[in-house]
Amino acid sequence: MTSAVPCTLAAFLCFFSLTVNVPGVLAQEASPAATAKPEKKVTEIKIGYLRAYAPQLALSVVDVPPRDEGVAGANVAIADNNTTGSFLGQKFSLDVTEVKPDADVVPAFQEMIAKGDRYVVADLSARQLLSIADLARDNGVLIFNAGATDDSLREEECRANIFHTIPTRSMLADGLAQYLIWKQWRRWVLIYGSHERDQLFAEALRRAATRFGGEIVGEKEFKDTGTARRTDSGVVQIQRQMPVFTQDLPEHDVLLVADESEVFGTYVPFRTWIARPVAGTAGLTPSAWHPASEQWGGTQIQNRFAKANGRRMISKDMAAWTAVRILGEAATRTQGADPRKMADFIRSDDFSIAAFKGQKLTFRKWNQQLRQPIFLGDNRSVVSTSPQEGFLHQVSELDTLGVDEPETKCVLE
Repeated sequence: MTSAVPCTLAAFLCFFSLTVNVPGVLAQEASPAATAKPEKKVTEIKIGYLRAYAPQLALSVVDVPPRDEGVAGANVAIADNNTTGSFLGQKFSLDVTEVKPDADVVPAFQEMIAKGDRYVVADLSARQLLSIADLARDNGVLIFNAGATDDSLREEECRANIFHTIPTRSMLADGLAQYLIWKQWRRWVLIYGSHERDQLFAEALRRAATRFGGEIVGEKEFKDTGTARRTDSGVVQIQRQMPVFTQDLPEHDVLLVADESEVFGTYVPFRTWIARPVAGTAGLTPSAWHPASEQWGGTQIQNRFAKANGRRMISKDMAAWTAVRILGEAATRTQGADPRKMADFIRSDDFSIAAFKGQKLTFRKWNQQLRQPIFLGDNRSVVSTSPQEGFLHQVSELDTLGVDEPETKCVLE
């Protein structure tokens, strides 16, 4: 009897020890799975870049557009977006598609949709952009116009699914006109080319004169005869012909040039009959960005861009950079990649984007054009930035540039 107690006690202790330690053993076996971190879900945001490209000539080899014009700016913005996106589980990528300047872009755009691109930065002609606008709307695709300056795209032909980050011709002309008026150079003569683009910019300059109190006292068309002016004999001819061409112009303060087609404009400065400043597409030129801009943090973006691409940033680079950064900001703020939610945010009062231009930029609700200052410069430096001091507006001084809300013909749909 006395020996039974220790045996029973020993059995009890043995059983208790096993009972207590079983959960511990199980816990130890399960601990690797229990402590393993779940994989972080990554949201992919694919951005398409559709550009019309062909090698272009210019009157000066210095002015030949870079091969990666625009695309380089978009790629820098992709890197910027991914810096923030890495913390938020977002990954941005750029899918570049090229077509010829006169090509049908619909097949290429359909391929982009099939690959899953729901956001497209477009560097196309107005005609090409309109050919895909409704197709994009029907497929829930947002387009950011970073190439076409046509006012019609923001007015009679505006679309609710197209945002514009490149300024219009009217914005560029207004920015230039404000500076000329501020300088008290009010009497202008206008020389314009014979191509459609030239005449559209000429019309924007006429509108700016009427709007701000300038007077165009004379006009003259320079017809493109197709001669090879980049030869030695061509330069000699220009030196003789340009003074004669400008000899009969009335007295003026500034000679305005509208030559987007690059036929004669570069040859106007220093070759006129009388000594006068030249502005427009030659001389003092309005633009969305200037390679020499260093103000408002401009040095930072210029250095990053130059390090990545081996050249300075130009207007289309900035327009494309801004478009991609807008998408990055919208994705961050909406915490996702839903095109409808992102579009609603971009249109909202909460949206703004910093773009190294001295103030935060927003979209005009009436035509979805990005408000932005206009740089005025020559080939080497920034001369001024518009809007100029004294040009006031009840909402934003930036709305003194381009078509204002009371003037718009846009009905977004």
